[in-house]
Amino acid sequence: MKVLVTGGAGFMGSHIVDMLIEKDYEVVIIDDLSMGKFVNKKAIFYKDDITKNIDKIFEKEKPNIVIHTAAQVILRESINNPVKDAITNIIGTINVLESCRKNNVKKIIYTSTGGARVGEPEYLPVDEKHQINPTSPYGISKHTAEHYIWMYNKLYGLDYLIFCFGNVYGPRDDPESKRIVSMFTHKLLKGEIPTIFGDGKQTRDFIYVMDLVELIVQSINKKPKHKLFHLAYGKQVSVNEIFNILKKISGFKGEPEHMKAIKGEVRDICLDTSLAQKELGWKPKHNIEEGLMNTYKITRGK
Repeated sequence: MKVLVTGGAGFMGSHIVDMLIEKDYEVVIIDDLSMGKFVNKKAIFYKDDITKNIDKIFEKEKPNIVIHTAAQVILRESINNPVKDAITNIIGTINVLESCRKNNVKKIIYTSTGGARVGEPEYLPVDEKHQINPTSPYGISKHTAEHYIWMYNKLYGLDYLIFCFGNVYGPRDDPESKRIVSMFTHKLLKGEIPTIFGDGKQTRDFIYVMDLVELIVQSINKKPKHKLFHLAYGKQVSVNEIFNILKKISGFKGEPEHMKAIKGEVRDICLDTSLAQKELGWKPKHNIEEGLMNTYKITRGK
């Protein structure tokens, strides 16, 4: 079976590619190398942009499955440049879907967001039935793409799964992604003072990247009743707690710098993952302390 991974040189995509290759899948990567640069040499690699015409790649490689991770993932960037965000996350996804349709791809697995698509939650933990009110262009664009995927299933029979993640962290994450753990880790490794936006009491539901990668690869052949799942650890952890754990791991002696909170970011989020546990048999293996320790050690070892 041949699997095409968009964004396959990036943070999550590269880990997915590695695991697919370990399990003897044929793997094709499409990535413009704007963020990640982790290209597995055993994969077929195309440096290309999903917002452009990628039909020729699909025509040549004829993948059976597509795992679509390529995206504009920086919420703050989406606020500054909503047009670019929409082009990448909406138009880019439509391009991928069109190539799937034209080339008889059997299934697409789409990586979406949990908190940003929901907006300010009415209750916690948030389940898949929660009302969707995104408060950022990023949340809107990622959720909009889900509608197109659903439509391609109804019109053309393209099978799909949509995974809505909590705050993913782990090795290979570029600090330019603006994800908290990556920014903190790289700052602490340089002996620099990390920045916390707001009071740091805001909470997120952090999930270690390898817990997600394992599920995504296993889901290639799964056909659950539902098509959209929340995936996270299922626990609220504050930004201050993340800093304090990493401070202990790194031996850093200073305190963080605080700056003004960013509009569009939710205050608190926690995802209900019981549906994934029930239908996919999934449960994350790494708690926050284990995941942060792994992340710090592997990043430091580069």
